[in-house]
Amino acid sequence: MKALQIVKRGSLSLLAAGLLLTAGNPAQAQDAVAGKKVFESNCVACHSIDAKLVGPALKDVHKRRGDEWIVKFISNSQELVKAGDKDAVALYEQFNKIPMPSFAGTLSEDDIKNVIAYIKEASDAPAQAVAETPATPVAGDPGTTQTAATDVAFADLPPVFLFTLALAALVLLLVVAIIVTLVRLFVPMMGDSIYDEDFRESWAGRLLFLLRGDTSVVTGKAKDVIHSNHDFDGIQEYDNDLPPWWKYMFYVSIVFAIGYMLHFHVFNTGALMAQEYELEMEQAAILAAKNAEDPNAVTNYEVLTAAAALESGKTLFLQNCAACHGQEAQGSVGPNLTDEYWLHGGDVNDIFKTVKFGVPAKGMVPWQGKLTKDQILEVSSYILSLQGSNPANAKEPQGEKM
Repeated sequence: MKALQIVKRGSLSLLAAGLLLTAGNPAQAQDAVAGKKVFESNCVACHSIDAKLVGPALKDVHKRRGDEWIVKFISNSQELVKAGDKDAVALYEQFNKIPMPSFAGTLSEDDIKNVIAYIKEASDAPAQAVAETPATPVAGDPGTTQTAATDVAFADLPPVFLFTLALAALVLLLVVAIIVTLVRLFVPMMGDSIYDEDFRESWAGRLLFLLRGDTSVVTGKAKDVIHSNHDFDGIQEYDNDLPPWWKYMFYVSIVFAIGYMLHFHVFNTGALMAQEYELEMEQAAILAAKNAEDPNAVTNYEVLTAAAALESGKTLFLQNCAACHGQEAQGSVGPNLTDEYWLHGGDVNDIFKTVKFGVPAKGMVPWQGKLTKDQILEVSSYILSLQGSNPANAKEPQGEKM
């Protein structure tokens, strides 16, 4: 009986230990789940686990800083910066002195610890390789940008270019034919006189002996003649020829410079750099007008005034924009959106483009990959509906008055 009681007690102890162990993991998982919700509501606008956005990537940040430091930094990063914390100051300097919003009044310490739990879980999760499937362009779809390299057939080249190319080839063939004919006619007639110094120094002699393998026409000859009065400290200077190829290139550059001056500055038959730039900009503008993702493309959106659209815009604003602009758009890291001053234009189309394409140089991330066109228009319209609301603790005006 005693043995049976011992076995029962041991079984109950093992069961209790097992329940305690299994109860611990769900608690941690629940913390991570809650932290994910807090992260997506407050942090995702500026942070990602694996990529650097407005702020640094957060993968394994708990290993680099420690939980206690992270809690203090999220609560009020500027307090750490002012206190001279080297890690906080380094981050502040690295990210163009863009301060992280203080969450001391909006998130509890438990919320922040839940966010840390989520970061730990996301950091330890194995990276998933996602195979990118190239999008198949749909013929006739105006929203599809098709970029294809087009080959130009030789026969389709400009007639002037074809004529110039044919004329150059004909002249080259005539020159070669004349040289071959002269060599075949006159070399046998000259006999050993081709070796005379006078003939070898002539253009015909140099060309003939170059064809026969004498490279001195190109490299020049070493005269081994010392310059008189050019002896200093045992160093002597020889009066050798410059390599003919070097002199010929110099002569060709002179001829080219004269032709260049006549072509571009006298007859004005060629486009200078400023003209080429203007022409290329015109061509780029034509191509950009066909591209729906061009920040300079003209848009004609109208402000949405329906209550449902504005309520949807408010929800999107609180989820994605409030972390940097404040819950009432009063301004925090980002500017105040309720006054009459704008950094990038205060029209609905200007706001739409700012939200869609962002201003990465100033910490504003592009939202075109996260929000649809309709959602961006709803957010833009909601922002305009806040004009003149005068929220408490509004940030000072920035930009130009509209």
